[in-house]
Amino acid sequence: MIRILWADTDQVPASDRGLAYGDGIFETLRIQHGRPTLCDRHVERLLNGALRLGIPLIRTELESAIVQACRRYARAEDWVLKLILTRGSGGRGYRPPDAPVPCLILSAHAMPPLPAEGGVKVALARLNLTVNPVLAGLKSLARSEQVLASRSLPRHCFEALMTDTAGRLLEGTRTNLMLRFDDGWLTPPATHLAVAGVMRAQVMDALLARGEPVRERSIEFAKLVSPRCEGMLIMNSVIGVMPVRSIGCVELPVSAGLATIASINFFVDSYV
Repeated sequence: MIRILWADTDQVPASDRGLAYGDGIFETLRIQHGRPTLCDRHVERLLNGALRLGIPLIRTELESAIVQACRRYARAEDWVLKLILTRGSGGRGYRPPDAPVPCLILSAHAMPPLPAEGGVKVALARLNLTVNPVLAGLKSLARSEQVLASRSLPRHCFEALMTDTAGRLLEGTRTNLMLRFDDGWLTPPATHLAVAGVMRAQVMDALLARGEPVRERSIEFAKLVSPRCEGMLIMNSVIGVMPVRSIGCVELPVSAGLATIASINFFVDSYV
């Protein structure tokens, strides 16, 4: 059984392993009309992440907590629900307890400001992103690289894109990315990503359903200036999908096909 903590009334104990070691995972859901969007995908990723980390989590308890949160924090406008799952308290030392009591912390937040339609400016982060293959795609609490990259983000830019040590594009500090070419779409492999986003999965499935090829390949920066490149999208489960107008001083095209995909509402209500 998990321990439920409400951020507006409860306190997280100092002994919690999420605080001490980043021993946990999290999800961020956009709530529209009182219902969590892309909830099935969020629940599946949280369950999968808990399984990979060896944190016991029961689907029905998780779904019940989301229902309670939507009722507790209900408001007329769109808002954001954050779920933080930790292994719970376990004393000092890296070795986890044999029988942990996981802690699920729920909090409500206002929607972040969204840029105007038509595209955003992004920057290249100075810090490279390193991804341990064992933890690839896992939305863990250990996000120091993203914090440092965001700290140096120019104010006129919406996002910082991160590269690996070879200079290949991977993802943003809070978004995934896709490039459109004349023969289909390209996105970095999930096995190379720090976070394999639920919106990324949603968009990929929608593109494939439309008959548009999507390939998971490494993306060298040179591909952006190829005449075959028709533009880039960034995406996550809160902001949705947005075209990129420029990366630093490099201007990017926004083709008709790219703009069409960016205009689709990929948010769907769930069964919750």
